[in-house]
Amino acid sequence: MTAATTTTAPPASGRTEAQEIHFKSDRNAKIRMYLGLAALVIWGLAPFYWMVVTAFRDVGYTFDTTPWPTHVTLDNFRTAFSTDRGNHFGDALVHSIIIGIVTTAVAMLVGVFASYALARLNFPGKYVVLGIILGSSMFPGVALVTPLFKLFGDLGWLTGANYQALIIPNISFALPLTIYTLTAFLAEMPWELEESARIDGCTPGQAFRKIMLPLAAPGLFTTAILAFIASWNEYLLAQQFSTKQTQTVTVAIAAFTGAQPHQEPYTAVMAAGTIVTVPLILMVLVFQRAIVSGLTAGGVKG
Repeated sequence: MTAATTTTAPPASGRTEAQEIHFKSDRNAKIRMYLGLAALVIWGLAPFYWMVVTAFRDVGYTFDTTPWPTHVTLDNFRTAFSTDRGNHFGDALVHSIIIGIVTTAVAMLVGVFASYALARLNFPGKYVVLGIILGSSMFPGVALVTPLFKLFGDLGWLTGANYQALIIPNISFALPLTIYTLTAFLAEMPWELEESARIDGCTPGQAFRKIMLPLAAPGLFTTAILAFIASWNEYLLAQQFSTKQTQTVTVAIAAFTGAQPHQEPYTAVMAAGTIVTVPLILMVLVFQRAIVSGLTAGGVKG
């Protein structure tokens, strides 16, 4: 007597049962990943979206909760640039651009040479120096307000168009970021190319300028953008040290006044916030490949 045997038909897809389970597991994992990414994107962009919607909404419907643009108008943008109520948003944009460009240029100039020395040279206390530079960025800005206010007051920098009262503190905040980011990037670069250039007759300065700097362009570009954004968004010190001739956009927006006393001009503030934020977002989107390559170039050896 022979025992009857039964066989299980393979799935219609042609995969074995184990392959089918693995396939479903991978699919579910991807679904969860995309749902998580979607939730993060919505969480991050929802405030910006609502800011833009409110910026284009008529002031009479400021507190309308409709989740899409309604009662669209450009009056809020005209109000943001109007000086009739003592607001100087247009001048503040110019001031912020000047401060951001100078801060970024000086921080990059000093940071490139400092990070190159830390990445290329071996000397006693090298990692101690790098640790001190990184540790200096951990001091809270509020702890520096009082001593800097006293120092700048004695120097006469708190009156008139003294941009240095804002640029110097911003440089001190941007330099640790610049040096630490560029040191990590430059440490992974192929130094054999520099040595080959030296053998071919280049001086150390020529090898650095003609060989290493072009190779480091993604990292330099990324660091410059991060330094500019940090300077552009700074508020605490700008609120204390800026004057009418040097007021930045963050301070100008916070000082917006409405048509009536004690009235908060929400729509004008949202319009100004949109003007300040959109160029940064566009810049990041346009140069996202350079930014990503700069942030990840030093992460893998090989």
